[in-house]
Amino acid sequence: SNSLFSFNSQGACENCQGLGVVYISLAFLDEAKTPCEVCGGKRFKDEVLEYKLNGKSIADVLSMTVEEALSYFTNKKILKTLQAMSDVGLNYLSLGQPLSTLSGGEGQRIKLASELHKEGSIYVMDEPTTGLHMSDIGHLLAVINRMVDHGNTVIVIEHNLDIIKNADWIIDMGPEGGHKGGQILFEGTPKDLLNVDASYTAHYLRSEQQPI
Repeated sequence: SNSLFSFNSQGACENCQGLGVVYISLAFLDEAKTPCEVCGGKRFKDEVLEYKLNGKSIADVLSMTVEEALSYFTNKKILKTLQAMSDVGLNYLSLGQPLSTLSGGEGQRIKLASELHKEGSIYVMDEPTTGLHMSDIGHLLAVINRMVDHGNTVIVIEHNLDIIKNADWIIDMGPEGGHKGGQILFEGTPKDLLNVDASYTAHYLRSEQQPI
């Protein structure tokens, strides 16, 4: 049954309850966790791991990165989901990675991947470049542009200059952060923002010395 291949259900290692780790209480110290001695961190019962698809057990599949899984699977529905993950720059995530280990930016991009084919919606993203390598920011921009081209509105709260200078419209807040901010310094295009002397954002955009 399907539940046999779930570490949250029938197929889970009984010693660690499918967590892959065992938590040990140390009196006045924080809990320590160690790999499960029974399943070796694979999270499943031994009999489940005996079933293989193209030479891979369910534990092997869950340890694959998105990039590796794109080369392994042939099912179109699965590939569509994996490609969406790849498009938002999450090639490096493993399929079985716990949600609790994801950064806020990674969590947002997973949600973004699930929305790629929708139209006429409004999305608010809070610093989606968090945790992204510079080379992946271009992928994120391409995805945002694709969403806009499909008739969606994307509002991004961001400090990353690559995102800012590719925006259609900027609302620049300041003049400082925290209680010293909260004022709208500028509304308009990235090109017009360059002329605002009171804006730190404009200062850093000018320092890049790249045409917008």
